[in-house]
Amino acid sequence: MAEVEVADASRRTRLANERTYLAWLRSGLTALAVAIGAGKIVPSVANVTRWPFELLGAGYAVFAMCFILYGARRFLRVEDALAAGRYAPFQRRDAIVLASVAAVLAVATLGLVFVH
Repeated sequence: MAEVEVADASRRTRLANERTYLAWLRSGLTALAVAIGAGKIVPSVANVTRWPFELLGAGYAVFAMCFILYGARRFLRVEDALAAGRYAPFQRRDAIVLASVAAVLAVATLGLVFVH
């Protein structure tokens, strides 16, 4: 009975890792949609200087790539850790980098919204 419980826990953990990976992908695709909106759609429909919005859109596109690539890296790290019976914590440095990029983009977005 104990072996069945361990196998079930392992399956649930792997499925949770898979769902988390898909969440990273969704976040990346969302940032990509924001990139298109900020960099292409807003300058096309509003009477604004294009380059600041295109630059902001490029920033969101880079952020999208970070989410997608980091999500894949994280998924593989957790899978390797699970296979070895270890735990792969979310790295403090990674959290700081992602939060910093998000904060810079948020400030830039607010700046453009209030300036235009």
